[in-house]
Amino acid sequence: MAHGRVRVGILRGVRGRPRVVAALCALIVAAVVAAIALPRGSDPDAARSERAAAPAAAAAAPQEPTPRRGRSQVVEPVAGEGGGEAALPTEEGASAGDSAPTEAASGGKSEKAPKFDSGPTDDAGISGAEVLKNGIALPPIEAPEEVRNIVRAGNQIARTPYLWGGGHGKWLDKGYDCSGSVSYALASGGFLNAPLASGPLMKWGKPGKGKWVTIYSNPGHVFLVVAGVRFDTSGTKKDGSRWQAGMRPTSSYAVRHPPGF
Repeated sequence: MAHGRVRVGILRGVRGRPRVVAALCALIVAAVVAAIALPRGSDPDAARSERAAAPAAAAAAPQEPTPRRGRSQVVEPVAGEGGGEAALPTEEGASAGDSAPTEAASGGKSEKAPKFDSGPTDDAGISGAEVLKNGIALPPIEAPEEVRNIVRAGNQIARTPYLWGGGHGKWLDKGYDCSGSVSYALASGGFLNAPLASGPLMKWGKPGKGKWVTIYSNPGHVFLVVAGVRFDTSGTKKDGSRWQAGMRPTSSYAVRHPPGF
């Protein structure tokens, strides 16, 4: 009976205190939830150890590499572009030639390249040879290589003495006569294979004056005019050189020229 009285006394004391009842109920519910959540066969200390080890395991786990940042490149501005436009990326596969203009700047058809005229111009400074004071000739700027070779050959024998028959027996001789001198110069330009006398030279080549080279020949004498200057053995009596800047009368001479020159 004593035990029954104690229980009744406790219940009576609880019934009179609603807050105490609510607190006891909350404690009971929390204990039940903790008991359900705790795995069987495990103790609370082991659970706390596992929760403490979880962050360390996550830190030790391999992580995916982060993407590399590309190295920044300097963008050269193009003429006509603003700073913002120059920094814009270009399309992949585009090359410098893709944007090249395909039409003439004027919008019309492209013109053909001018055809080079192998003949001399009216400007003597460009097409005319020059005789220096030392008796050597300078070829003009526009002269073809064959004409330059004639001038070079003439310079080599310009001051050699006059020798009758010289240059006919061999190309390199002690002296040259008129036809030997002319033959030596023409052969150096690639126009003769063997020396000719003045008579045969009257019928050689084509009639009339040439663009660059003209031969004046008669039965007794022959001389050349190359790019406006005269190559003549008679000049050796004047100043010691076959090259002469002035002209002489030509009415008694046959006028011929190498084809194309």
